[in-house]
This record gives sequence, C-alpha cells and structure tokens, in this order.
Amino acid sequence: MAQTAYDEPQRRANEKAAEHPGNAACYDVSIVAPDRTSPLRGKAVAFLGSSVTVGAFSMGQAVADFLARKCGVLALKEAVSGTTLVDDEHDGSSYVERMRTIPASTHLDAFVCQLSTNDAWKGKAMGEVVAEGPYDTATVAGAIQYVVSYVRETWGCPVLFYSGTYFESVEYAQMVELLDQVSELMGVPVIDLYHDEEMRVVSAEDYALYMHDPVHPTKAGYGLWWTPKFEETLTRVLA
Repeated sequence: MAQTAYDEPQRRANEKAAEHPGNAACYDVSIVAPDRTSPLRGKAVAFLGSSVTVGAFSMGQAVADFLARKCGVLALKEAVSGTTLVDDEHDGSSYVERMRTIPASTHLDAFVCQLSTNDAWKGKAMGEVVAEGPYDTATVAGAIQYVVSYVRETWGCPVLFYSGTYFESVEYAQMVELLDQVSELMGVPVIDLYHDEEMRVVSAEDYALYMHDPVHPTKAGYGLWWTPKFEETLTRVLA
C-alpha cells in the first residue's frame, strides 16, 4: 500500500463512504491481480495532492494504491485533504510547501500532481501562465509552473499533472485551461480526465458506482475507471 497521511477526518470520511456500493469489498485494492510483466514495476512515483489523491471517500485507496498493487509501482503519496496548489497562507499545507518536504535525495522516476478542486472552491487567484520564472505561487498558474520547475530541478524526472473527471464548476474549468497552457508551454504530460470523451460517455449507472460525489471516486471508480488512464500515460512517458 502506498504511504499517505491518515487522520481523524479520514476516519470519519471512511465511515461515511462505507455503505456506498462502489466501496464494496469486491472493489478493494487487495482483490486486484498483480501484473508481473508491467513495465511500471519497480518505478518510484510520487503523488502530490489533496483528498482525491488520498482516496478520501474510498477508504484511503486511490490511484497510487491501485498502481502499486497492480503494476508494482513504488508509490509515495504526499496527500492531505482540503489543501491547495496555491501557496498564499504559508501554513505548511499547500502543495508547494509540502512538495519541498520530500527529501531531494529521494529517487523518483516520475512525479504526478493533482489539479486540486480546493483552489476552485476557495476562490484562489488564477493568475497567468508566464514564459519563464520566477513564478507567483500565490496563483494557480504560478503554483503549477513552480511545481513543474521544482520537480525537474530537484529530481530530474518527468512531472505529470492530472485533472478530475468533469463536474460543473466554472472555476475548475478555468484551472484546467491554465493547465493546458502550461502543458503546451513547458511540455508537461496531462492526464486530462476532465475533457476525456471516454470518461464523459460513461453510463449513469456506472457513474453512480464510480463516484461518491462529483469530485471523489469510490474504490470502483479508482480501480476500474481512473487507474487505467494513469497506467497508460505513465507507461508511455516512462517507456
């Protein structure tokens, strides 16, 4: 199982999620059959994010955990629910600040960062994508670009971002657009679940199984719906 923060809010979230059909025992990460031939086996991958990276409503099981089980990824989860990409409060909780606590000596083959929905909910400043640093980490655009730059300079490994699947939010749609701009400018692979047509045409029945709410997947959602997209992209990037 990947390493992650676990606290009292997570325990309460687990209790709330326990009765959801998508969190049934048959979807547990422990049921997944390991793929001994996976090209991702033994790859060290860091996952930086908030509740979606934690697996807040899937009993603490998220993409990192499913990749660890199925593909043998050595997953490091630096994930804390409720936190933001933007570093404007300087209280140690932002993605930017927590990323800097990962030792520079840590061997990483890839770094995966979540486009946090919390920045949208909390009305964080969007900012603008710029051609070069310094980057304004008090804005969404600046924080994204700073993460990309810091990862490349510190660990020298590919950095990928991912968005959540589609839900109604003008602010989050703006964040995805900024991420697309960074991707084009800085050559960052993006697992864009928000615009992915295959993800958008899922049946209502499957969606109800896969999602606890419009933002947070269940075990079934992570294992059956989201993880294959990450496996595909990581395999291509690290091939």
